Amino acid sequence: MEFLKTCILRRHACTAVCFWRSQVVQKSSARKISTTSSRSTVMPAWVIDKYGNNEVLRFTQNMMIPIIHYPNEVIIKVHAASVNPIDVNMRSGYGATALNMKRDPLHIRTKGEEFPLTLGRDVSGVVMECGLDVRYFKPGDEVWAAVPPWKQGTLSEFVVVSGNEVSHKPRSLTHTQAASLPYVALTAWSAINKVGGLNDKNCTGKRVLILGASGGVGTFAIQVMKAWDAHVTAVCSRDASELVRKLGADDVLDYKSGNMEEQLKSLKPFDFILDNVGGSTETWALSFLKKWSGATYVTLVTPFLLNMDRLGIADGMLQTGVTVGSKTLKHFWQGVHYRWAFFMASGPYLDDIAQLVDAGKITGRMAKREHDRSKDALEESSNEDSASN
Repeated sequence: MEFLKTCILRRHACTAVCFWRSQVVQKSSARKISTTSSRSTVMPAWVIDKYGNNEVLRFTQNMMIPIIHYPNEVIIKVHAASVNPIDVNMRSGYGATALNMKRDPLHIRTKGEEFPLTLGRDVSGVVMECGLDVRYFKPGDEVWAAVPPWKQGTLSEFVVVSGNEVSHKPRSLTHTQAASLPYVALTAWSAINKVGGLNDKNCTGKRVLILGASGGVGTFAIQVMKAWDAHVTAVCSRDASELVRKLGADDVLDYKSGNMEEQLKSLKPFDFILDNVGGSTETWALSFLKKWSGATYVTLVTPFLLNMDRLGIADGMLQTGVTVGSKTLKHFWQGVHYRWAFFMASGPYLDDIAQLVDAGKITGRMAKREHDRSKDALEESSNEDSASN
């Protein structure tokens, strides 16, 4: 009799444990969001299934709707997205080695498992669902964000991002205007503030030189520097000079009108240089910084991703470290600082940027221009691909 009681108790206990585990699994996996159809599990998206020219772009109606995997994530219904040069480069396989390492640090997946890959970094839209740890957003909030390159992109109906990568959209911008800003804005902010150390409290009267001033990062940087009361010298082509002057540049130099070094020699030395051009510019640009005063040169054109694509992860990182280390030391002994900067996804930075936008310091006109430039990027790329074929 005692034996039968023991068997019955054990059976009940096993049943209870199995029931408890099944309830936990069902609870964690059952996630629903509002879509046009209550039963919909797929969405439209622009994806690529391999790297290559524009022909690899594919529109599908059957991309799986993303779900929340971590408690700090949010799902955004995309109202507007834009295309940046990084998207065109990623389509061709640029940075694939480093980005796949970030996606799969333990190398568990097989090659090509990042596909189908959705491009697009910028998004403006509405929060549909929040993870359990998200405190600053709720469903229905209008938000904007820039998604890191190793994540699925924004050229889709829905996108998942971390809560610390999202910010409330500027009230003064439409979704279309807002979607043109986050990636270039955060790239510039990273170079100016995070790496360059400039902010609204220490920038008054600083002399700033911006190389490549008419691009997305350059036009944003001009406005931020002027909002912080710096003196800005912009280098661009003649056809863009009117634009950069309207955005606040104090001096405008046309790099096509003569030797750039000779033009800069007539000006006072600079406290900060932002280089969006790269190439040979860094061989002479640092000579125009104020020596032994904390002056800094920051470039956004670095060989980091190319090194890893060309040499592999280990050798690429080693080569990158040697390059940046030797250049940093070389210029340190010459009395100036040499730095690299990269895009950095950050909701708090976007909060600060949104305040500048709503205060009129960053104009909607620039956002409209960036929206047009984003559309042109794919058209130009398509034309180049057609010509090469």
